[in-house]
Amino acid sequence: MAKGLIIVESPAKANTISKFLNHEFSVKASMGHIRDLPTHDLGVKIDKDFEPVYVVDPKKKKIISELKEIVSKVDSVYLASDHDREGEAIAWHLSKVLEKDLSGKKIYRIIFNEVTAPAIKEAISHPDNVDQNKVDAQQARRVLDRIVGYQISPLLWKIIAKDLSAGRVQSVALRLICEREAEILDFVPKEYWKIEVDIWKGTLAPFKASLEKYQGKKIELNDEPAAMRIVEEIKEKQAILSELKKTTRNVEPPPPFITSTLQQEASKILNFQAQRTMSIAQQLYEGIQIGSEHTGLITYMRTDSVRISSEANEECRKLVTERYGKDKLHAQTRSYKNKSSAQDAHEAIRPTSVFHTPETMETYLSKEQLKLYTLIWQRFVATQMIPVKLINTQAGITLGEAVFSASGNEISEPGFLKAYPHVNFIMGEQIHSGYAKQDELEHGDLLSSQHFTSPPSRFTEASLIKELEAKGIGRPSTYATIITTLRQRKYVQMDKKSFVPTSLGTDVNTFLISKFESIFNVRFTAEMEDKLDGIEEGNTLWQNLVRDYYTQLQKLIGSVDIKAEKQSFVEETDLVCDRCHEGKMLIKRNKNGEFLACSKFPKCRNSKSFKRAEDGSIKILEPATLEEKCPKCGEPLVKRSGKFGEFIACSTYPKCKYSRAVSLGFKCPKCKVGEIVQRKNKKGRIFYACSTYPTCDWITNDKPVDIPCPKCGHSYMFELTGKAQGMKCPNCNALVN
Repeated sequence: MAKGLIIVESPAKANTISKFLNHEFSVKASMGHIRDLPTHDLGVKIDKDFEPVYVVDPKKKKIISELKEIVSKVDSVYLASDHDREGEAIAWHLSKVLEKDLSGKKIYRIIFNEVTAPAIKEAISHPDNVDQNKVDAQQARRVLDRIVGYQISPLLWKIIAKDLSAGRVQSVALRLICEREAEILDFVPKEYWKIEVDIWKGTLAPFKASLEKYQGKKIELNDEPAAMRIVEEIKEKQAILSELKKTTRNVEPPPPFITSTLQQEASKILNFQAQRTMSIAQQLYEGIQIGSEHTGLITYMRTDSVRISSEANEECRKLVTERYGKDKLHAQTRSYKNKSSAQDAHEAIRPTSVFHTPETMETYLSKEQLKLYTLIWQRFVATQMIPVKLINTQAGITLGEAVFSASGNEISEPGFLKAYPHVNFIMGEQIHSGYAKQDELEHGDLLSSQHFTSPPSRFTEASLIKELEAKGIGRPSTYATIITTLRQRKYVQMDKKSFVPTSLGTDVNTFLISKFESIFNVRFTAEMEDKLDGIEEGNTLWQNLVRDYYTQLQKLIGSVDIKAEKQSFVEETDLVCDRCHEGKMLIKRNKNGEFLACSKFPKCRNSKSFKRAEDGSIKILEPATLEEKCPKCGEPLVKRSGKFGEFIACSTYPKCKYSRAVSLGFKCPKCKVGEIVQRKNKKGRIFYACSTYPTCDWITNDKPVDIPCPKCGHSYMFELTGKAQGMKCPNCNALVN
């Protein structure tokens, strides 16, 4: 019989740990949370000190039964969920669900920063108890978020559109994006002019210099006449190298990755979305099969700490000496300190063994895994290497009463760039060492050019995460979820990797800020995170925090005039309804964006899609008319878009209500009677099914193509999506490009 049961969150981690312990322990996965607040109910007893009402996930009943059966056969249970608030809550929920079965048995909480044999054995040797303060901090977060969702979201349904939702933290992130967009729209460019000139001496390489001072004062040129006056004044003057200064500075390597910096750099360097980065990092953390060994390749990836263990630092220094030479090793072990000690039990994100080099791991990792692992490995190795040495040259060139300047950097010692080449320096002008102070120089034509000041940049994933971190909004584990949620709710869309608020997102933000500004602002949200930290540190009762928040929220909700607010989000047009010929067409909104609807609703249910022209006018998007005639009335058929995707209907609707789904043009492979049609489920996801459903239940999420497999002759293939190109046979799995 096994010594005990270890319960982790995922099967991958369970498999890895089981091998480390030579199967002496039973290791099972809970598959994340086994219970939580109910999906379709508030789940919080407001009148009973905000007591959460937890329910067991129906999908986890089988897992719970299996865990109970194993618990009955062992003497001890080790709860080994992740080392953060959510992981602590998972461990606590497990202990509560298994409480009766655990009676008389030893129950422990074990934590580890990496999924390696030494780390797991060390954790088992020094078990602890569930940290109730961490659990309470997580409970407070869940209850606060649930209260916001169930108290404010219904207001959005009544005022703006159905199925919208507000989030305590996501709404503040949306506010940052909307405010940045407003800054861009309100920005008024200012004209300015630059004067530049090419400078050289003899055969030395020329360099470019820009006008900095005129008549002893820093110059600002606002128009062309001002620029041309100076050009005329100095164009015949002798150029003198009046200033030449060289300085050397050291640039230290950046600290090892924490969650936020990993997400930022993966976005900028690898073009990974935050959610994708965290998913791949989870795989590297939980374990990879390396030959006969199965081990985690990186430490825990949800961390605020830049601390590195002394053992890991020493191993890193050994690798630097062997791989890059002793002259590239920093004289002392370089260490990094955290801004606070709240998360110091964690380490930074690093390789579990620095000798698992990227090139030796290449055959065991997917392309994406290798890219992210390489980035983490490079960043960590760089921390123990010597700094980059930069030689900066500053030159001042005098032409009459004008002073031009030029500067340039030269890397004299690449240092840590040998390992981590992703730090970029502005190199500027390359000023040859042959130039000397007081040299008489030659110069080309003075070139004046017009420029305009630029508005602030829109947020990218990397810059938004950096902003959230800087302002204390959310925590490392929440950044990816915040961004994903904003996209899924269609509050933002992407334009060249930048966030742009949709009209729906702008409306939601406008309402929330107008009525709930005091709680959906940066300062309040950041202070709330500090208070949650206070609960974790044992300084605050979580119920007190929730009570204060709830009281303030109720006062704000009570001040909302739903009827007046609803009217402010409806825009009337000059268009008359073409169906009832009485009502005006109004611009309304739903979760998919704007649409036109008759003001006589529900008497008249006419609605149309439209788009706004550049001049602000409304252009109605008419459905595409088909050559085919309606089989019922003989009028033309049109292609329309509805709640469940595209469909074909009679152009005279509602007079004639004939409609059918759009066919892919070939028979159902199962019943051979119906045709394959495209449909959309309630969540907006496209799937394909037989047109005779429910008579025939053939269904697939992959798009079928009426092309037989060239290898096995199967009647159809699936079209590949994403980066993969071509088709795949559902019968023999053959790939065809």
